[in-house]
Amino acid sequence: MIIAFDADDTLWVNEPYFREAEAALLEMLSRYYPGEDLLDRLYQQEIKNLNIFGYGAKAFTLSMIESAIELSHGKVSGSEIQRIIDLGRGIMSQPVKLLKGVEETIKQMSSEHQLMLITKGDLFDQESKIARSGLADYFRIIEVVSEKDEATYNQLLIKHNIQPDQFWMVGNSLRSDVLPIVELGGQAVHIPCDVGWVHEHVDVDESTRQTYHELTCIDQLPELISKTA
Repeated sequence: MIIAFDADDTLWVNEPYFREAEAALLEMLSRYYPGEDLLDRLYQQEIKNLNIFGYGAKAFTLSMIESAIELSHGKVSGSEIQRIIDLGRGIMSQPVKLLKGVEETIKQMSSEHQLMLITKGDLFDQESKIARSGLADYFRIIEVVSEKDEATYNQLLIKHNIQPDQFWMVGNSLRSDVLPIVELGGQAVHIPCDVGWVHEHVDVDESTRQTYHELTCIDQLPELISKTA
């Protein structure tokens, strides 16, 4: 059996740094764009750029710059553009802060199961965080992908010769970590995080909720797997 983990906001803090940068950008742009839909305009810019820039802090920084130019009608200054670049750099230079119970749980489970890490985003940034987390040696397989959907997971299962019924995926996103695995016939564990990106939000009905497991903290995972696997 292979137990795979998402990284950002499952093993360590990530999304709050994006929201802090976003708040700083909105404050900067408020003098150029007084509309109440400023946050939504930034989000729409991110979504428009996903197929070009992908996920991660670098893509987010480019979308922030593009939004600043567009919403200010080109009036944003060079120093303000530099400030946006600094906001993006700040996201990428944050220390890797493991979430509660992560280190102990990963260490325990690595002695009992084969672990895999599957994360999406910028390759350099993700590899840096994995290395700085101190967790890399616990994972037999580490994959950084551009998207986490059913097709990507299926390719990974084929690549590593893993049968879906022998695969568990643990993560904070229903869209990226849970529902695709359920569709493939694997086991999925949802551990919600306090701060999430709206793009990852999915409304599910009660029948769908019955197809995956939900925990409040990662340290509950060993008991769940011992009872279920």
